[in-house]
Amino acid sequence: MPIRRPGSTAPDPVARGPLLTLALAGALIGGAALLFVRFAHWAGAHPVLAVLLALLALPVLYILFRAMPRARELRRAACAGMAPPPAEESVPAPAPVTLPSPAGARDGLTEVLPPPVPDFAALDPDGFEAAVAALCERDGCRDVEVVGGSGDLGADVLATAPDGRRVVLQCKQYGPEHKVGSQDLQRFGGTCWTVHGAQLAAVVTTSEFTAPALEYAQTCGIQCVDGTTLTAWADGTGPAPWGPAMVDTV
Repeated sequence: MPIRRPGSTAPDPVARGPLLTLALAGALIGGAALLFVRFAHWAGAHPVLAVLLALLALPVLYILFRAMPRARELRRAACAGMAPPPAEESVPAPAPVTLPSPAGARDGLTEVLPPPVPDFAALDPDGFEAAVAALCERDGCRDVEVVGGSGDLGADVLATAPDGRRVVLQCKQYGPEHKVGSQDLQRFGGTCWTVHGAQLAAVVTTSEFTAPALEYAQTCGIQCVDGTTLTAWADGTGPAPWGPAMVDTV
């Protein structure tokens, strides 16, 4: 704290403020008058440039005039010790909500069977056909029907796929050493399209297909579902023979 000597008087800060303001105002007015006089003499000698400078000065003066109220507000805020408004706190975006998918769904059509997956090789022929029909019904087929037996003309399971196609399946429950041959495919191919009106035909077996059988099936458009593919279809790791649903664009 400064020490005041006896008899000394400190200048009044309240009175000093207006005096400084008047002095600055007088200096500005005097300087402006001097500049105006000098500019008037110069404008008389250069009228064209004077007009251009005047036109350029008008926008600048307008901008300064508009900015004066804002400057006064800022000065008042600074004198009052006002702090600038705090920056808006960024609100973190909510975490995305993930809806649970159907249990075991893989391709939109296939779902995992409740454990255990049937041992297709241990079933009797009728049980194997019924198990394949159950897979079709599980994965969205309608009008599923088991028609295997004598006089079935190569069709063991008939159904309507989720996309509306007529599905005709032939079931071949063979052992590991007995592969489905081309003769089996030829007999099925001779009836599945013309007799049963199939739009999707497939042969499902617990065994495998010979190379000639696969070649014939590819030529005729018949799906071949071997034992490995059948197990994948049943446990949900592979698609159904008809695959994802198709939309008829015709």
